[in-house]
Amino acid sequence: MIRLVPALLCAPPYGERGPHGDRAPRCPLSEVKRTLTRDTIGIGFLSGYAPRADTNQQISIPRNVTDVIFELAAALASMAQGETSMRKRKLLIAVIMFGLTWAGIVKAEDQPIEQQLVDAMNKVFGAHPGFRANHAKGIVVEGNFKASAEAAGLSRAVLFNGSPIPATVRFSDTTGIPNIADGSSNANPHGMAIKFHLPDGSDTDMVINSLKFFPVATGEDFRDLLLALAASPPDAPKPTKFEQFAASHPSVTAALATASTPDSFADEEYYGVDAFVFINKAGARQAVRYQMIPERVMHLAAVDAAKQPPNFLMDELPERLGRGPVTFHFRAQLAAGDDSTKDPTIPWPSDRKVVELGVLTIDKAVPNSAEAEKKLLFLPGQLTDGIEESDDPLIDIRNGAYALSFSRRNP
Repeated sequence: MIRLVPALLCAPPYGERGPHGDRAPRCPLSEVKRTLTRDTIGIGFLSGYAPRADTNQQISIPRNVTDVIFELAAALASMAQGETSMRKRKLLIAVIMFGLTWAGIVKAEDQPIEQQLVDAMNKVFGAHPGFRANHAKGIVVEGNFKASAEAAGLSRAVLFNGSPIPATVRFSDTTGIPNIADGSSNANPHGMAIKFHLPDGSDTDMVINSLKFFPVATGEDFRDLLLALAASPPDAPKPTKFEQFAASHPSVTAALATASTPDSFADEEYYGVDAFVFINKAGARQAVRYQMIPERVMHLAAVDAAKQPPNFLMDELPERLGRGPVTFHFRAQLAAGDDSTKDPTIPWPSDRKVVELGVLTIDKAVPNSAEAEKKLLFLPGQLTDGIEESDDPLIDIRNGAYALSFSRRNP
């Protein structure tokens, strides 16, 4: 069974993930050719559109279809060394989009949770061609990241070697509504997605938001939350479907209460939804959750936020960058042995150690941001050596949902 993931194509065995993400190592791209056959390929994960790694289910695919997969995978393998990131990205997207097309053949009731999530978002916010299913309204900026000395002690990732790493960053409002007012309470939480461009031409991504923890723990619960919202219009009888869902899931109200409208994207703090695992040069493993902290945090009262111009956050950031750079402190909260890494609704205790990983400096607004952001696909599972997924199932689910949203806005 072949598992296709961003930046890596590998064959099992994987092993079960432990509480802090330990599992069998992934194979390098250079080994792909010897693991593929042209007969029948079982796809264990194709952009999130096949069974989880802990199942035995396989999908039998006709020979002509496997020829396409084989050629794409072989091309990616041949580019394991020395090719440009643009070409890698185009081929990766081709593989992802093939998987999404194949998934569309499956009966509606058997659709994977990733597709159910995107469809639920379209039901809540409407389908807006050319835009993301969620966080549709955003702005793209650029800068660089420079790691601290302490970061290299936690992870061997090249991201933390101390050299300047170029970065593309997208800030956004929540919902799939492209013209939502920035000051609307529905635009919370705000998002920050970062694509770090590594020296070898590859990328590693981070997708975080202004919630201090997530409202639900599973993809199924998130789908049900969205459907409850869709079934709760302003004139719905009380208690609404959403109110009933929130009453049975107390983490929803608690999480949403942690976000409010900032006076600037640059004055907001952003937190990782999921836990990841750092591996250092000695092989030591440490589960972490990300934090991106500005020089100052400034929020508006809801009544004042509602009075702001509809695009005030989108307009303010380029104006601010015209006066000088914006900086964020990239930090990692370290898990203790008994902290859950698979449930994003449970914040770790505040006394857990927080390590300064470095400084992200943003100094440029991207011209024609609306066009640039359509081509950007941020995947929380697009990682580099020295950073691995934890046992949180939402990481793979987010990968698949984001890839599907990307394919729909770039038909």
